[in-house]
Order: sequence, then structure tokens, then C-alpha cells
Amino acid sequence: MKLVMAIMSKDDASVVMEALTEESFQVTRMASTGGFLKSGNTTLIIGVEDNKVNKVIDIVSRYSSKRKQLVANTTPTYFESMTRMPFEVTVGGAIIFVLDVDRFEKV
Repeated sequence: MKLVMAIMSKDDASVVMEALTEESFQVTRMASTGGFLKSGNTTLIIGVEDNKVNKVIDIVSRYSSKRKQLVANTTPTYFESMTRMPFEVTVGGAIIFVLDVDRFEKV
């Protein structure tokens, strides 16, 4: 058995959860924060049999989209009165961890 932990944008989490649930995977959702933008993320935890790990990864990959976002430039400048232009970064996608499970019990 494996434990799949998928960290993604909170904007993608509902669609990913729905797709996983439609395929009969049981999913636990946790709010999380982190990364470069300190924005809201969601961590999905999925317990799955070894032979179904790739199916979970395929679903997460399909519904976790990367996109461009403008971010305010907060870097101090020599001339503080100059306008700071926002810059574009790529956000979204998912980080996926697959861990071995030594023991699983549902009580």
C-alpha cells in the first residue's frame, strides 16, 4: 500500500477531488500554505494500492493546471518613488509524494 500526498493550488483541489472520487479513491483534504507566493494550497492525502498509484498521479496531473499570474514587486529600490512593476510567474500544477505504508487500519 502507498500513501500519495499531492500539494496543489486551492483553486484546483475541488476538481481533482471530484475526479478522484469518481474513480472510487478515498481522499482527505487539508488546507496548507507555503511556497514562493505564500498563497493558499491544498494537500490531498490518498491511501491506495500499489498498482493504482499511477492512476492517481494521472488524475492529479490532468486536473492541476499551470497558469501565469501577475505578482506585485515588493523588492525595495534605490528610488522608492519609482513605480514597481508587477512580474509574471507560473503557478499551479502539483507536487506529489508517494510513500510506503507499513500498516493501515480503518477503525
